[in-house]
Amino acid sequence: MPIPSQARKTGKVILLFDNLFIVLGFYIVFPLVSAHFVSQIGWSALFVGFALGFRQFVQQGFGLIGGAIADRFGAKPMIIIGMFLRAIGFIAMALATTPWILIFSCLLSALGGLLFDPPRMGLAIKFTRPHERGRFISLLMIEDNSGAVIGALIGGFLIDYDFQFVCWIGALVFILCAIFNIFYLPAYHIALGKTPMIRGLKDVLKDKLFSSYVWSLTGYYILWVQVMLMLPLTVTNISGNLSYVKWMYGIQAVISLILLYPIARWSEKRYRLDQRLKCGLLLMTISFILIVFVSTLDLLFILITIFYLGAIIAEPARETLSTMLANPRAKGSYMGFSRLGLAIGGFIGYSGAGWLHDIAIKLDVPKLPWIILSLIGTLTIIYLNILFKNKELMSKTDLTNQPNKLNKV
Repeated sequence: MPIPSQARKTGKVILLFDNLFIVLGFYIVFPLVSAHFVSQIGWSALFVGFALGFRQFVQQGFGLIGGAIADRFGAKPMIIIGMFLRAIGFIAMALATTPWILIFSCLLSALGGLLFDPPRMGLAIKFTRPHERGRFISLLMIEDNSGAVIGALIGGFLIDYDFQFVCWIGALVFILCAIFNIFYLPAYHIALGKTPMIRGLKDVLKDKLFSSYVWSLTGYYILWVQVMLMLPLTVTNISGNLSYVKWMYGIQAVISLILLYPIARWSEKRYRLDQRLKCGLLLMTISFILIVFVSTLDLLFILITIFYLGAIIAEPARETLSTMLANPRAKGSYMGFSRLGLAIGGFIGYSGAGWLHDIAIKLDVPKLPWIILSLIGTLTIIYLNILFKNKELMSKTDLTNQPNKLNKV
């Protein structure tokens, strides 16, 4: 049954408000995890990276199951339960005096995200019409970046007092957000009818085009998750002060607030979605290549700016491509499966970069992680070029009818 226009508007407003506080709560805590446990506590970057990658893998890798559950039982209960689990995970992180408690806290946080993330994107698809979906995703990204900097600033301020207090504040934000959803989030089903869980899983697993696109994003996410590991560690190492990490997210917010929506509107009229994705990834890769030669904080922040510029070009196109490829009869299952690239890429990006960081210290080759990350970005661009020569994929995502002024990236 079609959703009335007013209900669509109300649903989008609630999602925007909801999204802001989810991102805020997350970024109060997680940008400080690697620098706190590695630089302040002295744990190995490999183990902390593994913990972060484990959270990413569980949340995104099993998002297909979370999405299928939401297809069957509706988005609202899954979102609320997931937020309470995320809050409990942050409380456990506040009590993490041993590495295994950190792992447990990351698991609880991941299970929470597994439940609330796919249905939220499913609702975003349900509340938007195809022609406005890319713009709404851009607005969500602006919120993501605004919430990231506000959260990072709050966390950066509170870390001067106590990391445990940072975690308690993050947990409080998610508890309040869950209560808000109890009262205001519409109880819509995100699939067309109550799709049986097994059927939704089978549909997405049989979709070879969608699967190929999802796996192609693994390299993209290996680069992207470094905003939580290698970039904070590098900022801390060069500046000698953990509190400088918050300015990294300040750069992200400024770029997003000023440029994200105008760039999305301008580029969608001129370039295809796949071209925008590849162009953004190219800028992210270039920034990592140049970090190899940087040893001062001001130059590092310039390259971080280039990285974020690439991200705001690529991310709306990436998410829009995912929604265009999704089967409307199993939106939750498709959105859950779409996170597998983030699951694999996130796990490799966190644990692999953490391992490279430790090896680089032992071998006295501090630039080693950035060299490997740059190579991964380059190979991913090459693979995306090959993938989007597939005529069936181009047709299914309507790329053949989009602007074609940019022939190659």
